[in-house]
Amino acid sequence: MTLKILHFADAHIDIATYGRRDPESGLPLRVMDFLRSLDEIIDAAINENVDMVIFAGDAYKDRSPAPTYQREWGKRIVRLSQAKIPTLLLVGNHDLSPALGRAHALSEFSTLQVPHVHVLDRPRFLTPDDLEGLPVQVLALPWISRSGMMAHLDMRGQSPAEIYEALELRLSEQVAYWLDEMADPELPTILTAHASVQGAKYGGERTVMLGGDLVLPGSLVRDPRLDYVALGHIHKPQNLNEGQHPPVIYPGSIERVDFGEAGDDKFYIIANIEKSAAQVEWRQLKKIRPFVDRSIILESSENISDQLRAALPPVEQLDGAIVRLVMAYPREWEAMIDDAGLRETTAGAFEFHLVKRPQQEKRVRLLEDQSIGMLTPLELLDVYWQANHIDEEDSQSLQTLAAGIIRDDEMP
Repeated sequence: MTLKILHFADAHIDIATYGRRDPESGLPLRVMDFLRSLDEIIDAAINENVDMVIFAGDAYKDRSPAPTYQREWGKRIVRLSQAKIPTLLLVGNHDLSPALGRAHALSEFSTLQVPHVHVLDRPRFLTPDDLEGLPVQVLALPWISRSGMMAHLDMRGQSPAEIYEALELRLSEQVAYWLDEMADPELPTILTAHASVQGAKYGGERTVMLGGDLVLPGSLVRDPRLDYVALGHIHKPQNLNEGQHPPVIYPGSIERVDFGEAGDDKFYIIANIEKSAAQVEWRQLKKIRPFVDRSIILESSENISDQLRAALPPVEQLDGAIVRLVMAYPREWEAMIDDAGLRETTAGAFEFHLVKRPQQEKRVRLLEDQSIGMLTPLELLDVYWQANHIDEEDSQSLQTLAAGIIRDDEMP
């Protein structure tokens, strides 16, 4: 039997609670962007009659979401419950309180025992009996806090790197035990985790590094006994085992969270899984708000406004977008920058962020044992070319010309 699952992660529905609000709902328009993507995902799960939904963590921006945002998240998850779709909610780092004993942001679903919704807030091995008879087994690794790990293993006084190393070892041993001792070799096996994996890339192509975060070994998630690996935590969409089995998938966040994700498309995953085989379909979310991120270094004081407008795309591409223009310029040109004109040009944007980076002119320093009076005219000219950033080839030509003029002037 082939199992059809929908996998998504990193919803962060209340990541932007500022700015303009929708007059009907009262919700910030940016929050509605995230909810629109979430609706698209829930609609797909119901309309395509998937067998199971896996949410791989981080429903909110932090551990204490406002009741309004809990209501909006709850509405969507209850739709899955009403459709009788088994839904796994993995607890991510943004959902988990750092204080031991405090409820996490997804607690209400387990407290109220919402039908068909399974909250995974500790490492678990789920069998078909746990999954309403579905012929699949799931290894679940929610986010584990460093403080929780310290308390569990009594590692007080250990460095963060030592704590993470111990946690990585413990989780690797746990997964190995599940696969070696508990897993049915005839059933498809899914691993879901909210964590970084060695070799994964954040937005901006920054590779995950060891030591600053819990990082799962690549060998753990690429175990061929697994049939699909549903990850969350990193916002950049990627398959860490491209062309190989099992697929190791970060679907990414469901909306662009910041300018680090300006160039990323957004997805959820439909995967058809059976023992030793999986077909993965990347479903691109259709109504993502565009981000425009541009920068310019002003090197001429002529027509500065025209230069700045030219750094932006055509006006029609700014409509409804979140726009940032980063500009570097000599500090003395500050008064020439027409802020009002730029904001008029970008009036159709949803938001416009103008980031100014005035530069102080760097002076060429003489050597400690030198003074102006000690330098020859040609040496002074050489300092002048450097101070004004004249191209080396041009400065050499000018220096040669100046040497000829000085020599002719000195002739009797």
